[in-house]
Amino acid sequence: MINMMSRIDLAKIIEHTLLDPSASLTAINRLCNEAVRYSFYAVVVNPYYVRYCSDSLRGTGIKVVSVIAFPFGATYSKIKEMEAMKAIEEGADDSTWMMNVSAAKSGQWEVVRSDIESVSSLTKKYGKVLKVIIEAGMLTDAEKVRACHVVEEAKADFVKSSSGFFGIKTTVQDIRTMAEAVGNRIGIKAAGGIRTAEEALAMVRAGATRIGSSHGVNIIETLNKAAN
Repeated sequence: MINMMSRIDLAKIIEHTLLDPSASLTAINRLCNEAVRYSFYAVVVNPYYVRYCSDSLRGTGIKVVSVIAFPFGATYSKIKEMEAMKAIEEGADDSTWMMNVSAAKSGQWEVVRSDIESVSSLTKKYGKVLKVIIEAGMLTDAEKVRACHVVEEAKADFVKSSSGFFGIKTTVQDIRTMAEAVGNRIGIKAAGGIRTAEEALAMVRAGATRIGSSHGVNIIETLNKAAN
């Protein structure tokens, strides 16, 4: 049974996502058109399509989100800075950025923090938003909490649960853990295997303030049917 939330309110926090490396221009056009039709918060695309989406969505109020160091996060900080700067130049409003999970699993939290700071200082300079993916499904509960604290300390705007690229589904408990770690001091984006309205609403109840999904249309259409 769907616990009703205004479909308009839910659409406003959905980031409509298409990160398939084989995505064609036709598919990207459809993504942008759907974002406008359903009034989603943003589209999330690979850097190659940032300029195109920025031009296509100009004047609509729909944000464009670029992924950075995706999906592994294990490249050089300088490369991440360059990617973020280029995305801003191409018209990205937000950057979704992969934490260096390898460094986190090695207990190298200062490396993780300085890595994030190198990009957060840049996005703040230009008035843009930075979300950091911690890949919660790869971390212990203690590591999830530590990662959230480091993301906050490094002055990112959001902590995000998952890239959705490794077959690890974000759980409601993941989001609860993240919410307990950061409270309402920074945003929490739930992503990774969220396909239904029930799942999206459960993430919101657990503390998510933004939802990332490639199934946004299905989520909102389900709520539309439930309301009729």
